[in-house]
Amino acid sequence: MKERVCLIAGVGPGTGIECARRFALGGYRVAMLARNKDRLTTLETSIKGARGYVCDVSNLDQLVETADRVAAEMGPPSVVIHNAVSGNLDGGGASKFLESDPTRLERNFRVNTTSLLYLARATAPAMIEEGEGAIIITGNTSSLRGKANFAYFAPTKAAQRILAEAMARDLGPKGVHVAYLLIDASIDTPRTRPLFAADKPDEFFCKPSAIAEEAYHVAHQDRSAWSFLVELRPDIENW
Repeated sequence: MKERVCLIAGVGPGTGIECARRFALGGYRVAMLARNKDRLTTLETSIKGARGYVCDVSNLDQLVETADRVAAEMGPPSVVIHNAVSGNLDGGGASKFLESDPTRLERNFRVNTTSLLYLARATAPAMIEEGEGAIIITGNTSSLRGKANFAYFAPTKAAQRILAEAMARDLGPKGVHVAYLLIDASIDTPRTRPLFAADKPDEFFCKPSAIAEEAYHVAHQDRSAWSFLVELRPDIENW
């Protein structure tokens, strides 16, 4: 049997690393894309079958070249996870509509939305040829609503969700499952816990390992019952 390959763009502490671990546990060889070479080197030694590729997804030419390298060196991915994100912080604080640098909107858009388009265009043709595959995107509540201090972030996540929906309608009939995981919660990472919710209990957070488990499940759904918009939140989340 041909070895399955999972490509993950945005392998940082939290969801990206846990997705790499979960898909490796499921028998995949995992291509890990991130900017941090040292992190990738460490993960290569701890995750069986994983290989790191230094890549800044905002560099679209580099992203496509890296996707092509993965296909040539590991094989065409049958699962692609877009987990790269350019966030809402501007100089250590929230992006404020009248005070923050407005060019931040375009920087966020390139990482959150445009890189998804380029990555999908680079990897979907091989899936179509095989008649199967999955593209999973990690999103959040900002894709559904704009709030104060999110003016430079929420529009890019909303566009990301709409792009994913357009991709799903195009690629679904060709055998490629596209799904959007909407994470309505703070994710428990070394960065987010002290920054956003240092005083919150463990149950306040969404566990990266649980997100990864759901990503694995969605990627393997029977094609007669595919999900597109999958909402994830802790049981105590107010929604």
